[in-house]
Amino acid sequence: MSENWDRQSVIKKGRGNKGGGKPRPYYMRLGIRISCIVGAGLAPALQLSPALSTPALQPFAEGLHRLGLELTEQQLDQFLWYRQELLDWNTRINLTAITDPGEVMIKHFLDSLSLLLVYDVPDARLLDIGAGAGFPGLPLKIVRPQWHVVLLEATGKKVKFLQHIIEALQLKDVVVVHGRAEELAHKAEYRGSFDVVTARAVASLPTLLEYAAPFCYLRGQIIFPKKGDLAEELARGKRAASQVGARFKADVPVTLPVLDDGRRLLVWEQVSKCPEQYPRSGGVMAKKPLGKTI
Repeated sequence: MSENWDRQSVIKKGRGNKGGGKPRPYYMRLGIRISCIVGAGLAPALQLSPALSTPALQPFAEGLHRLGLELTEQQLDQFLWYRQELLDWNTRINLTAITDPGEVMIKHFLDSLSLLLVYDVPDARLLDIGAGAGFPGLPLKIVRPQWHVVLLEATGKKVKFLQHIIEALQLKDVVVVHGRAEELAHKAEYRGSFDVVTARAVASLPTLLEYAAPFCYLRGQIIFPKKGDLAEELARGKRAASQVGARFKADVPVTLPVLDDGRRLLVWEQVSKCPEQYPRSGGVMAKKPLGKTI
């Protein structure tokens, strides 16, 4: 983290982060002076300070601006410390293939925040299935501290990392659950109890829908970030959706200039109660995937 930023020049102050708590003192022991220019709603142009003209940070600032996001000083502290811990822990356990600090800001943090293009409400209960290193759930929690977020992760080492980040950033109303979706979805306290369910995972749409739909409220939203040629996969996903009580709602391109590699947000709505037999075990899903034509 070599950037030397002027904290006072551009930070928007005064908006409390209800979920963030007081910044921890060891942020400043990192030797960082922080500054970030963030979105001013529908402002026609982004005015960057000289410090933010560095290649590592300017794309992140531009992306935030396009999303209409305005970070507090505390929220930026949280993102920067999250990045440092991610890269530090990644030297010991496999958390991410992205190790360039600037790319972490774009391909992890900003990519996660792009979900706000299709779902942004004052209060929500969100489930992130297969949370891994916390994407997209934790970046969304940082900028929407009033949301209640549940991170579901099956790998113990990643669970420990998530718990460490949550404690260090003093985030409230966010919990990590160590388990598998096909088991947790059959527990009454989780089934049908989320406003929005997401999974930033490498899995096919029929599999993701079978994992996600049982957790959704009626009229809840299911959002999957995807990219690439999805014509056949989307067709199978639409067929699978009818089997789990969901309906395809939208295919929204991510139009942020810094994420112009064909990323899309596929949105589904839970229109009826998911049948009790779903989700099936992982082995059964692999052998008999939903959405196949006969």
